[in-house]
Amino acid sequence: MAIFFCKNILSTIFLLTQHGNLHRVPKEAFFRSRFRFYRDHKLLLKLFVFLGVMPLAREAGKVTFNWKSPQMLYAIFFYIFTSTLVLRVGYERIKMLVTITEFDEYIYAIIFIIFLIPHFWIPYVGWAVAHRVAYYKTMWGSFQVRFYRVTGTTLTFPTLNALIIILFIGCVLLSIVFLYSLSRLMDGFLLWHTIAYFHIITMINMNAALLYINSKATITASNSLSTCFEKEMKKDCNARQISQYRILWLNLSDILQTLGNTYARTYSTYCLFMAINITIGSYGALSEIFDSGFSYKVLGLIVLTIYCACLLFIVCNCAHNATSVIAQGVQDTLLSANLLRMDIQAQKEIDLFISAIELNPPVVSMEGYGLINRKLLTSTISTITIYLIVLLQFKLSIITEKTLRAKFATQLK
Repeated sequence: MAIFFCKNILSTIFLLTQHGNLHRVPKEAFFRSRFRFYRDHKLLLKLFVFLGVMPLAREAGKVTFNWKSPQMLYAIFFYIFTSTLVLRVGYERIKMLVTITEFDEYIYAIIFIIFLIPHFWIPYVGWAVAHRVAYYKTMWGSFQVRFYRVTGTTLTFPTLNALIIILFIGCVLLSIVFLYSLSRLMDGFLLWHTIAYFHIITMINMNAALLYINSKATITASNSLSTCFEKEMKKDCNARQISQYRILWLNLSDILQTLGNTYARTYSTYCLFMAINITIGSYGALSEIFDSGFSYKVLGLIVLTIYCACLLFIVCNCAHNATSVIAQGVQDTLLSANLLRMDIQAQKEIDLFISAIELNPPVVSMEGYGLINRKLLTSTISTITIYLIVLLQFKLSIITEKTLRAKFATQLK
């Protein structure tokens, strides 16, 4: 224990003196700044551990992952248990799919099978990247230390803890309400089948909540950095101070980029999953309206479509907000700086800072395959619209063919 304490004290002294920081602050506040992010995210991490999706462990000052950890062993056991339920329900859904002759009923059966698929990609999008997620979470602790060292203030997330509690309860309740409504509104979706879907829907909800929380934390950190930088620029415009804030901003930009690369598998499959369900749900609802008018089945498909569309919007909008905010405040301060009262070195640092923002744009990139932003949302909507037009043309041709056959049969009589 004494060795651990001395090690942390030496680490503290090193961090405080590494770049010649002159701020003197209480030691207790320094440690609180490092652990705050983990305390605020404890409930969120626990839910992902409970679902067996992200078996992370929380240690002093960092988040870790180990294939032999108790969390990982629990995740494997939970996955095997839920797999038996999913395979049982999936087998029944496939049997129903084989016996269906109506094209529209075939579409509805496909929806129920598609919602089982996310269970099988948990090892790929969860366990396989857990070490990268642990590194990303630990980056926040390092950033808070640097923020404290440069600004002399503790980076706080005032509403984050309460927000996580609300989202935790909301995700679970939303899963229950969504599944119960589908079981009541859509034929063939038995109530006991919802047991196999519950952890899947909760995981889907939590992935949207996770990006919202991470984006919210990034925006909060960006606003705090901008406020501190603006105050420093009004007091002292020396080159050294500007350089420290430039490095700090690059750290924050790197965190946002790491967020996208770390969860690239999760959100690429997530967006694809949502797009498919929105397309099939929209087509099913319109097709049912063409055939027999508005019914409970149509209402169930509308609920499904709105649910998937809202989650897709949340993911794209959160990433867009984080991307647009992170550079805005700092850029405004840099562009409004009075260069006449600065020395040459400070002016060069201003230019370097502006160049760094241009060369390192803060984006949520899925490992270079695409960006998560509002453009992704609009392009997805365009693609869905094209597929809907094709499917509806196919549907109208079926209706026309049935009408002609009925008319021809009437003439023969």
